[in-house]
Amino acid sequence: MRTTAPDGYDRYRENIARGNVEVVEYFSGAVGTPRKTRIYTPPGYSGNQMYNVLYLLHGIGGDENEWFNHGQPHIILDNLYADNKLAPMIVVLPNGRAMPDDRPVGDIFAPEKIQAFERFEFDLLHDLIPFIESNYLVSTDQGSRAIAGLSMGGGQSLNIGLKHLDRFAWIGAFSPAPNTKAPEQLVPNPQAAALLRLLWLSCGDQDNLKHISERTHAYLAEHGVPHIWVEESGGHDWPVWKNDLYYFSQLLFKV
Repeated sequence: MRTTAPDGYDRYRENIARGNVEVVEYFSGAVGTPRKTRIYTPPGYSGNQMYNVLYLLHGIGGDENEWFNHGQPHIILDNLYADNKLAPMIVVLPNGRAMPDDRPVGDIFAPEKIQAFERFEFDLLHDLIPFIESNYLVSTDQGSRAIAGLSMGGGQSLNIGLKHLDRFAWIGAFSPAPNTKAPEQLVPNPQAAALLRLLWLSCGDQDNLKHISERTHAYLAEHGVPHIWVEESGGHDWPVWKNDLYYFSQLLFKV
């Protein structure tokens, strides 16, 4: 499957309804300090309905601002809402580096920083998700919760999402990085994947980490685990990840 988003999908449009973006703090028991996350609420967000949630993760050199600095997710999503192509959802963009100083500074590959990305699993499940579900109008069932990310965040999405199929029904990995577990560890029981509504795996055809996506795709195909595999034109870069968000988001919470 190869897809390219239409021209203008990521450009600001005049005279359409817009979502709201805010930065909020929640206390992390996993880290022992307050942490920040960005949150996008869709146009018309109100108390008249309950919303689905997408947790959207950044790469190894990013933080809660990375998607907004490089990917314009709010513009992409606003345009899709204007075209009636999205199910109602809020999008939570956290910092996936769960440590007291979670800034992407210094040696971003230092062991303690890599460990902090692993610690994020506890932060997400026990601190961030409860905070979101206590403070926003969101459904709390497994079918209303999605996780996706790029590069390091793509690996986190597979590692966390497939480990906790009781919590996530929709999983997306955009160019997952070497932190991605081996396929037989990701899906030790292929039959359990029946709990999934969507498993999306994508990568640029020029990405030097493509072998990680390819080995995962091959294992899923061999074991009959339904998934969408997208090999698109590009490298390990933002045009690919923005394109992924454009298409992946349209599939969420509809099956």
